[in-house]
Parts: sequence; C-alpha cells; structure tokens
Amino acid sequence: MKGLSNMEIKVVADLEFRKKQYFTTDDIEKHFANNKQMINTIYTLRKKGRIVKLSKKKYFLIPIKARKGKWTDDPFTIADEMFDGKNYFIGGWAAANFWRLTDQIPLQIDIYTTQRQGKINILNNRFVFHRTTKNKVNKSITKKSSEHDFKIISKKEAEKWMKLRT
Repeated sequence: MKGLSNMEIKVVADLEFRKKQYFTTDDIEKHFANNKQMINTIYTLRKKGRIVKLSKKKYFLIPIKARKGKWTDDPFTIADEMFDGKNYFIGGWAAANFWRLTDQIPLQIDIYTTQRQGKINILNNRFVFHRTTKNKVNKSITKKSSEHDFKIISKKEAEKWMKLRT
C-alpha cells in the first residue's frame, strides 16, 4: 500500500475487514475528527484510484488485491448501488441479453430513471441514463445477480422493445 497515509490505510483496511465494497460517508465517519478531514481523505483516495464515486454519498472501494488499481464489478450491482435500489430499472440491450432474447453482448447498460440523464463510465462499464416516468419504474421487476438484487424490465416488455428494433 505504497503511497497511502496511515489514515487512508486505516479506512481502507476497516472497509475491507467489514467486506464493504460499496460504502457511504456514514460508514467511515467514525475514523475522522471532523467532516473536512473525511472529505479530504475521500478526495485523496479517489485521486489515488482506491475508491470510485458512484453517487453523491456512495462510493466503491477498489480492493487491495487489485493489480494497479484496475477492478470491476457486476454492472447490474453497480447500477443498483448508484440508485440505492430505488427509482430506476435496467432496459435496452442489457435487459434483452439478461432475458436471453439476444446473444449480443451489450456495450453499455441502459438505465431508465426519474432522476438523471446522460452518460458515465464507472469501473470499465458505460452507463447511459434515460428519463422515464414513475409509473414505468413501478412496473419493473426485481431479480438477483451475484447475491445482489437489481431492477429490470420484464421479459414481456423486453420482447416488445426488441420488436421495435427489427
């Protein structure tokens, strides 16, 4: 752990010991005397490539065992953690591939949400956000991937989406 301060090592070691790859500022605040110290430590850990910001208060810890700071995780898990399991669903080619409606491996994960739009690259995955209504979000179903729940459009809706593409 060359290049990390004692405080940074303490935070990273604590998170790894508790197996908290996804964490919030609330999970690490006990290590700091004040908020400014915590913000500075988060900033330096991000700059050194040890953590990745997912949302306003949520981060992903790159494990110590990662070679040269390169790491990835299941994109469906990342999407769920970004939105804390609320107000989103996965659609597009990623959903079609999940339901085995296509053999095409998706280049991006299309996330339909009421909160944001645009594109972002996180942990070697490209996420594209699309605006949608609360009603459509409520129609999504919950599935499990690698021991983590995520929201996705139903197989029937994915089939309808695929017919529009042919």
